[in-house]
Amino acid sequence: MAVKAVIFDIGNVLIEWQPERFYDNVIGRDRRTRMFDAVDLHGMNDRIDRGGDFKTIVMEEAEKTPEWRDEIHMWYSHWIDMAAPTIDHSVRLLRALRRNGIPVFALSNFGIQTFEIGVRNYPFLEEFDRRYISGHMGVIKPEPEIYEMVEADCGLPAEALLFTDDRQDNIDAAAARGWQTHLFEGPDGWAARLVDAGLLTKEEAA
Repeated sequence: MAVKAVIFDIGNVLIEWQPERFYDNVIGRDRRTRMFDAVDLHGMNDRIDRGGDFKTIVMEEAEKTPEWRDEIHMWYSHWIDMAAPTIDHSVRLLRALRRNGIPVFALSNFGIQTFEIGVRNYPFLEEFDRRYISGHMGVIKPEPEIYEMVEADCGLPAEALLFTDDRQDNIDAAAARGWQTHLFEGPDGWAARLVDAGLLTKEEAA
């Protein structure tokens, strides 16, 4: 079926999301590795992505593990430094699709407050035709419900949706519902997929 809408993940597709890199630069790789072994920071972030209060969850986690308190606080105070920089070519692709009249949606695991921070720093996040943000939806990828909610809201058949994400489990869950998918491993490959789908010319995808 022809593609009727293109769906972008955000983290590591449009904006780099690299907490480990941030901590490596601030406290060193060895100490960062010990902290991530001792504290389930990505699990903490999943709670935020499900709609939990950003500051409250981070501060509670910090108090549970006082030996890492200051470092965990950085997840709150320096979050934008972990979500950087922009993947400029991907943003160009988003805009090229919209210039061609192709609806472009976002489907991303993102907290309510962290997405607000993201929008303030990356205004292009307001350019989507529809935004499906997990914090507002109460479920996260790759849970099947989030894909069902997208389908119900946009009113398009699963086979008409083309979705890119950097995580294989998220891609697999979308494919299981019949979505067309692309595992994002860099903007050049994504650009080529959009050209192959007839959505952009090579010049538009550059």
